[in-house]
Amino acid sequence: MDANSDASETTVNAMGGGQDIEKTTPAPAQTIEDKEEPTFDTGYAPWLQVLGSWFLFFNSWGVVNTWGVYQTYYEQNQLSDMSSSDIAWVGSLQSFLLMLFGVVTGPLFDAGYFRALLGFGTVMLPFSFMMVSLSSKFWHFILCQGICVGLACGCLFVPAVAILPQYFRRRKGLANGIAATGSSIGGVIYPIMFNQLQKTVGFPWATRAVGFLAFGTCLISLSLMRVRFLPTEKRKLFQLGAFKEPIFVLFSVGMFMGFMGFYNFLFYVQSYAIETGIVDDNLGFYLLAMLNAGSTFGRIAPNFLADHTGPLNMLIPAVSITAILSFVWIGVHTVPGIIVLSILYGMFSGGFVSLPPVVMASITKDMRELGTRLGMVFAITSFGLLIGTPIGGAILNDTNDYLGVQLFTGCAIAVAAAIFMGVRISRTGLKLAVKA
Repeated sequence: MDANSDASETTVNAMGGGQDIEKTTPAPAQTIEDKEEPTFDTGYAPWLQVLGSWFLFFNSWGVVNTWGVYQTYYEQNQLSDMSSSDIAWVGSLQSFLLMLFGVVTGPLFDAGYFRALLGFGTVMLPFSFMMVSLSSKFWHFILCQGICVGLACGCLFVPAVAILPQYFRRRKGLANGIAATGSSIGGVIYPIMFNQLQKTVGFPWATRAVGFLAFGTCLISLSLMRVRFLPTEKRKLFQLGAFKEPIFVLFSVGMFMGFMGFYNFLFYVQSYAIETGIVDDNLGFYLLAMLNAGSTFGRIAPNFLADHTGPLNMLIPAVSITAILSFVWIGVHTVPGIIVLSILYGMFSGGFVSLPPVVMASITKDMRELGTRLGMVFAITSFGLLIGTPIGGAILNDTNDYLGVQLFTGCAIAVAAAIFMGVRISRTGLKLAVKA
């Protein structure tokens, strides 16, 4: 029996005088639940969740997007005796675990462990940075910055994307796009903060300051965010039947290829600009911040337009232009050129990062399977993130030239764009076949 019928029956019984008035007490609780329905998309509560999610993006992908400044710093200081390829494993582990751990944290969220995930990430992330500040050997950085930071970010990322659909319906895409800008702003603030502080107070206290900021902003999310309801169905970790669908397989391979190349620009553009003499060390540290600033626009606009044009129709041009910019990187040898390139790469790659979940929703027939399939795609993508930047570093070490890295980046993303176009054509063909 639904809430309205419960309330009506209670009222009738009370009016008839045959029931004690205390039996009407369940009715207000049901009425309050009904009155919560209009709070979808409007009111303070939904937008407070967006603010909380914003800070979670700030401290998950925002932290991962900061790795480029640490890569450059380690190459010149603590790990100067190691190759770029070896150092890159630390950063690739971060992004790998962030994505892969979502396969586990998703079902945990569904099981009602939202506060536990958020609490673990809030404590683990600053603790990891405190340990990084004490590190001096490569295995220290692998353990503290690669594994621990990656796991902490994975616990923060899933709640950021999973809670918004509980509060938004019509404006779900817009809310997700606004929250996702937290990763871009984090990628602006954290590199600048680290760069300035390490010059004045040294590496240990600069890294500790990053940990303190992460702890404070995570506490904001912990205080604001509330689960509205628990899913009625528990999510499976894997659905092997999805691999029988060509569109799902194509999209998964496209994501793997794209992210295998995508982060090479973020990891190596600073060292490229500094080592080739295009910019000095000071300006070089700001290139990643400029890129993430451009990504802020690139995360909102495509999500907004995707509601009107279709997510694949926005993803394909975003990935294609990102590939073109990767090839343009080969011919950039001036200060204005590298600045403009970094900003444009951030703008168009922002759509590449933020649109895939929306695309997955559009190609999934049964929405009850969306969570499982997203987890599967993220897991596949995580292996591309894991091996992509070390491959770029290995190419750089073997050739002692950035041309190979630039070609690898552009070709991998171009292949992804071609595969996504294949997904678009396949979907069109299936729709025409159904109509026929």
